Amino acid sequence: MSIDRPTLAATKRDILGKRVARLRRAGQLPAVVFGHGVPSQPLSIDGHEFEQLQRRIGQNALVNLTVEGTKPTPVLVQHIQRDPVHRRMLHVDLFAIRMTEELTVDVPLVTIGESHAVEKLGGTLLHILQSVKVRALPDHLPQSIDVPIDGLVDFEATVHVRDLTIPDDVTLLTDPDEIVARVQQPRVEEEPVVVGAEEAAEAEAEAAEAAEGEEPAAAGEEPTES
Repeated sequence: MSIDRPTLAATKRDILGKRVARLRRAGQLPAVVFGHGVPSQPLSIDGHEFEQLQRRIGQNALVNLTVEGTKPTPVLVQHIQRDPVHRRMLHVDLFAIRMTEELTVDVPLVTIGESHAVEKLGGTLLHILQSVKVRALPDHLPQSIDVPIDGLVDFEATVHVRDLTIPDDVTLLTDPDEIVARVQQPRVEEEPVVVGAEEAAEAEAEAAEAAEGEEPAAAGEEPTES
């Protein structure tokens, strides 16, 4: 129910383009809402409050957006633009939804359990897929899907998409045959061959004897073939 959703307050924004830098300096975060039944509208939200909200909710959690006290609109945080260097949030896209229409989203995968091939055989767990694509009604979108790795007992075992437990009210769209995780065998480095002092002396003596047995050809003469 909507009463259980976190809320996000916003104000209408008429500052656009490069001038939004002033909003960021004032602690505001530029945003835009768009989607079903909502014309695209520039907004401004409190940067600190939004950051705290992001720490509490999952990737596909619904949020009730209120714009200057209007009726709450359910939205998904579709995209957050960040500074590539400092990772500060620069802009947020909010997607307004209809609760009766299914959505297609990417759901992050979370590994659970322990792998014998990692813990006992020294292998490295490889995350081949980070998420899977699903379709469901907005209130039924999973925040994450578990990936049990207990079955990875050796370097031949793999976890496929078909091995994941998907809720009954969610439709999986990713190919079931795709590999989700496996364990990579540790590299075996060849130990360098250490030659002892006695073996080295014998090899040196043999080389010297071989050199003494060879007579150099006189200058201007071709070596005589035996």
